[in-house]
Amino acid sequence: MNLAHRWLCGSARWKSAVETYILPWTLEGLDLGANVLEVGPGPGATTDLLRRRVERLTCVEVNRSMADALRRRQVDRNVDVVCEDATAMSFPDRTFDGAVCFTMLHHVPSVAMQDRLLSEVARVLRPGGIFAGTDSLYSRSFRLLHLFDTMVVVEPNTFAGRLTTAGFEDVQVDVMKPYAFRFRARKAG
Repeated sequence: MNLAHRWLCGSARWKSAVETYILPWTLEGLDLGANVLEVGPGPGATTDLLRRRVERLTCVEVNRSMADALRRRQVDRNVDVVCEDATAMSFPDRTFDGAVCFTMLHHVPSVAMQDRLLSEVARVLRPGGIFAGTDSLYSRSFRLLHLFDTMVVVEPNTFAGRLTTAGFEDVQVDVMKPYAFRFRARKAG
């Protein structure tokens, strides 16, 4: 993430938006289970809230400094932070009851890598496990926030098919124009 983006994602305003809008809308009516995977927590605004909802939370963050900072903040809590690439996770098959990712898929540098991430999440979920998340819709201000930063916007109209191809069923994608979309899916089997 570029400097402006890091500042925003670490701000009190962003934390408030996560707590008030993003998490409630994304997780509305869902039971993720006891052992949950969070992909790409960044500075961890979502992690701070998720850890209160689940028995065990494992975060996979590719950025070493963000992973280290999040790990230090979560000492003696029900959170493990692993620094690795979510397109090739080290966890065994069927490790987690549920998985989430919030406003991070557009940071994965290509559609092919996004699809690998989706397949990896399916691999590490138990059959029937829920995968839920959200991401932003394209806008000029969103593009400006990502100057000199990775931004591969996920197209909500095709995302359900991509999740199905990755091994999910009961896929639901809801768009909240002009800001974001959420998705929910269940691992097949």
